Amino acid sequence: MKALLQYGGKDMRLEDVPEPEPGLDEVKIKVKWCGICGSDVHEYQGLPGLLPIKKPHPGTGKMVPIIGGHEFSGDVVKVGDEVKDINPGDRVTVKVILPCYKCYYCKQGKYLYCDVIGAIGSARDGAFAEFITVPHRNVYKLPENVTYEMGAFTEPLACALRGVKRSRLKPGSTISIIGAGPIGLLTIQVAMAYGAENIIVFERLPKRIRLAKELGAREVINPDEVNPEKAIVELTEGRRADTVFECAGPCEAMLLAEKVCGKGGTIVELGVMVNPCPFPFSSLHMREKTIITSNSCDEEYTEAISLLASGKVKCDPLMISSKISLDDILEKGFEELSGERRSEHCKILVSPEL
Repeated sequence: MKALLQYGGKDMRLEDVPEPEPGLDEVKIKVKWCGICGSDVHEYQGLPGLLPIKKPHPGTGKMVPIIGGHEFSGDVVKVGDEVKDINPGDRVTVKVILPCYKCYYCKQGKYLYCDVIGAIGSARDGAFAEFITVPHRNVYKLPENVTYEMGAFTEPLACALRGVKRSRLKPGSTISIIGAGPIGLLTIQVAMAYGAENIIVFERLPKRIRLAKELGAREVINPDEVNPEKAIVELTEGRRADTVFECAGPCEAMLLAEKVCGKGGTIVELGVMVNPCPFPFSSLHMREKTIITSNSCDEEYTEAISLLASGKVKCDPLMISSKISLDDILEKGFEELSGERRSEHCKILVSPEL
């Protein structure tokens, strides 16, 4: 079968590999759609990532080359002999994390803190391929009214959902979102579902500004055109935001999050910051602001699927900027998201069936 193999250090290759077969407790899935995540782009650009390049991953024993891709949906085509609750023909999506289920944290049910945690697409072969095998306990069935395209958004939606839940957001509160990429746009919708009424977004790109407004933002501020700190002061009668979700990643985004966060407020760090960032902790301290980090997702998948099924979160077709074949993933996927045209995209979905 055809698959995108990651070798590390800006080295990704589309190759033919053997079709996988499920183990006793595994499920084989025919991939319908797989989204290109920001973390996938980081790997393509050679930024610090999660690939086991120099030694095997301690949880899975895998080393590069590893098939990438973790935001996906598909059809079950085969199950292992020990799998009882999943059947061929089921429409599914898959949880990305791979805990050991044996360490101190796993025994407490805190699987994201697992001592040897891995992830599909970085510690085990992922879904930029025609077929994938995964542990059956990672599989979630999709309702009939959730399309395969919507199903491919389950993982990033679950990440946004975890961030909102960790923020302890209060109904009626004013929130700010830094960055209206896929995670930021999903966070807008989850925050609304959780009762946020006044959502102020900071974004530079015209297409994403438009999407943020369509999906529920009260105001979208371009920090290149106006002073963002002055703007939020005027919009909130001087109070600024109760909760700020940093969904972009660069240091400047985190510094902006601190400036627009009000006294006693909370900053949720959802963006992936790959470089060190000097931060004004004195300002944080004097105004008793709180920083909460939120990484990946776990038990949020069921609720994320429910939000998609209910229509409270919309992603298809609003957030899909392009649908491409697996054959075109490098040129029309990773190159687009890394080059001059990256501002024209929100989420690119890849299918081995095109």
